[in-house]
Amino acid sequence: MARYQPNWRSLRSHAMPQWLRDEKFGIYTHWGIYSVPACGPNVSWYGHNMYREGTEQYAYHVRTYGHPSQFGYKDFLPMFRGAKFDPDEWAELFQKAGARFAGPVAVHHDGFAMWDSALTDWNSSRLGPRRDVTGELQKAIRRRGMKFLTAFHHAENWWYFPKLQGYDTTNPLYEGLYSKRRPQVPEPSEAAPLLEKPTPEFLDRWIGEVFEVVVKYEPDFLWFDFGLGGIQEQYKLRLLEHYYNRAVSWNREVAVAYKYHTLAPGAGLLDLECGRMLELAHHDWIIDTTVDDGEAWGHMHNARYKTVSHLIHCLMDTVSKNGCFLLNVGPTLDGEIPDEAKAILRGMGDWLAVNGEAVYGTTPWMVYGEGPSLMKKSGAFSEREETRHTAQDIRFTAAENALYATCLGWPGERLTVASWRDLYPSEIQSVRMLGVDRDLRWSLSPDGLTVHLPRERPCAHAYVFKALKNDPILRK
Repeated sequence: MARYQPNWRSLRSHAMPQWLRDEKFGIYTHWGIYSVPACGPNVSWYGHNMYREGTEQYAYHVRTYGHPSQFGYKDFLPMFRGAKFDPDEWAELFQKAGARFAGPVAVHHDGFAMWDSALTDWNSSRLGPRRDVTGELQKAIRRRGMKFLTAFHHAENWWYFPKLQGYDTTNPLYEGLYSKRRPQVPEPSEAAPLLEKPTPEFLDRWIGEVFEVVVKYEPDFLWFDFGLGGIQEQYKLRLLEHYYNRAVSWNREVAVAYKYHTLAPGAGLLDLECGRMLELAHHDWIIDTTVDDGEAWGHMHNARYKTVSHLIHCLMDTVSKNGCFLLNVGPTLDGEIPDEAKAILRGMGDWLAVNGEAVYGTTPWMVYGEGPSLMKKSGAFSEREETRHTAQDIRFTAAENALYATCLGWPGERLTVASWRDLYPSEIQSVRMLGVDRDLRWSLSPDGLTVHLPRERPCAHAYVFKALKNDPILRK
């Protein structure tokens, strides 16, 4: 009898992979047909908005390519060649950034499969780049010892393309890309797509494509977007049963991420898009965010980017609250990582090369942190409300014989860690700053543990203090 059965009681017994708890940081890529126009906001929604009069992308499309009734989304495919796509270059960059798992959005809302699919002609091996993007990335990523992730957004394909008369989205010749949903005039409202339930034919294709990727590429991590909520429950149960049992046959630990309440709690890993927890969470979770300022989510002309400091602070706040961190990068039409994104990833890698000991293989501590800069809200998209961190903000992680306090700024000549006031002097063997090869002078008082800082700064962005601990019980 298979270990997992298609019911929530069985699937909730699937454990969070220890490798994900340990590795914590991953990178994924939004690269597809939408990378051709590269027009935001949120370039991956271009195929939806280009057909909706009144949107920025509709106006841009008419101005640049002509009316969408004459130049449809499918007509971008001959331009999507990916001439400079180099999976080894991507994988090497991700590894140098400090990522421990990585992979592509295998299929976005537009339904275009970025792998060599036998289930749809609308795939990257037959059209566009004419390469098995997912397969090539799988090999390059695994060669570097990283776990492999694939992301799926194609549940939204059922309603993603407006079905207005006179547009190519209603032409049966292209329903393999645009879905077979019947035309609706006027266009449905934001809530309406779920009122017209996906057909069994659509659901079979949806699950079939996920199964195909699982069988062909054996990903360690399946990530699903919010459209999972529109999938019939039995299909979700069958998908998890199939994937988790496959992983048993591979003798590997795997993970599934989902948003909102689209799976039963504990059957997968909760994802918060562009959001975090206010406090230390009792359950595992993951954030997905992007190197840009949140407006692009793919390569966008004139995109603005986050700073390395912002992302490092977000990473440390996340892991201190029992979360993992997934970062998006959007390659260009040609398949190149933009220079601004490269610089950010290299900056993160430089910081992690010094301070990764406080991230990889650690656990949360009994409190997540201290300091004046508190988040105003939690949950998805809460990063829009976040406060700029200061040198008074500290985040904690722990290892077998060490505590780590990450100070989100340079504190000056000394730092007092108030949350460590209850430590015993006898259990502290030494205190160091990661990147500085000597012990620091410290003292313990009712105000906390005070550390005298070195003159030199070993890095930028954030500074990690390591308290190496004795075990007084073992010494007896």
